[in-house]
Amino acid sequence: MLLKLLPQETKINFLGMRKVAAVFSILLGIASIALFAVNSLNYGIDFQGGIEVEFGYEDKAVDIAAIRAVVTPLDMGDVSVKSVDDGNSALIRIERQPGGDQEQSDATKRVRDAFTAAMPDLEYRQGNIIGPVVSGELKRDGALAVTIAVLAVLVYIWFRFEWQFGIGAVIALVHDLVLTIGFFAITRLDFNLSIIAALLTIVGYSLNDTVVVYDRVRENIRKYRKMAMEDVLNLSLNQTLSRTVMTSVTTLLALFSLFFLGGEVIRGFTAAMIWGVVIGTYSSIFVASPLLMFFKIRREAMVLDEDDKDPTVDKSRPGQFSDI
Repeated sequence: MLLKLLPQETKINFLGMRKVAAVFSILLGIASIALFAVNSLNYGIDFQGGIEVEFGYEDKAVDIAAIRAVVTPLDMGDVSVKSVDDGNSALIRIERQPGGDQEQSDATKRVRDAFTAAMPDLEYRQGNIIGPVVSGELKRDGALAVTIAVLAVLVYIWFRFEWQFGIGAVIALVHDLVLTIGFFAITRLDFNLSIIAALLTIVGYSLNDTVVVYDRVRENIRKYRKMAMEDVLNLSLNQTLSRTVMTSVTTLLALFSLFFLGGEVIRGFTAAMIWGVVIGTYSSIFVASPLLMFFKIRREAMVLDEDDKDPTVDKSRPGQFSDI
C-alpha cells in the first residue's frame, strides 16, 4: 500500500544539490567533532565504571519491575537491571558514585539494605566494583569493533565494485558515525555498550542502502554507454528512491514505537537507530553517490566485453536528465 502512494517515476536532480549537501555535511561533521571534544559523551555504566549487585531466588523467577521499583528511589544515578541465570536472578548495575572505593562499598551496602527491607526473601548473591581498567577496556574494544566493521566494508565494496565505490561507501559510513557521535554529545543520552551495538547496526543499514544504489549505478553505466555520468547517477537514485523511502519509513515506524513504548532501558538504543536511519538514508543519496563523481569513476572498468553483444544495452540513448 505504501509503495503505491509513492511516485513511480521521479526526475529529481539529486546531483544538482551535491555542493549544498557537501557544505551541510562538512559543517555537521565539524560541529559533531567540536561537541565531542568539548562535551565528550555521557558515558554509561559500561564505560564509566560503577557497582554491580546480584540478587535472586533458588526456585522462581525474579520480578524485574519490582526490582527496579526498589532501586530507582535510591537516586544513585544511571541504573540498569537485567535478568540472568534463566530468569532466577537480577543483575543490577549502578553508575560509579562520587568518591573512592569506600564510597562504592557504602553504595553497595545501601542497595543491599534496601532489598533486605523491601524484599527479605530475595537472596543476595554478590556485589562487585567495576573499576576504570575494565571500563577502559570496554571503550577500546568498542572502538575496535566499529573500526574493524568499517574496514571490512571497505574491502567488501572494493572487491565487489571498484575502489571509488569502496572509498565512497567508507566516507559515507564515517560521516554517519561522526554525526551519530555528535548527536549523543549534544543530547547527553547515556552512551553504553548498547549504543556500540546500535552503531554497528547503523553501519549495516547504511551499507545496505548504499550497495543498492551502487548496484543500480553499475547496471546503468553498462546499459547507457553515452549517458553523462551525472545523469547516470541521477537516474540510479531516482530508480531506487521508492525502495529507499519505503524501507526507511517502515523501519522508522517500528523504531518510534519502541522509542515511545519500549521503556527507558532501550530508549538510547532506539534513539541512536532512529538518527542512524535518517542520516544513513541521507548519506546514501547525498554523500556516497556524489563521491563517485568526485573520484572520477572510470566507465570502462564497469563495462563488460559481453555487453557489446547484449541487445538490452543502449549505446546511443540520450540522458534522461540532459534537459534539467
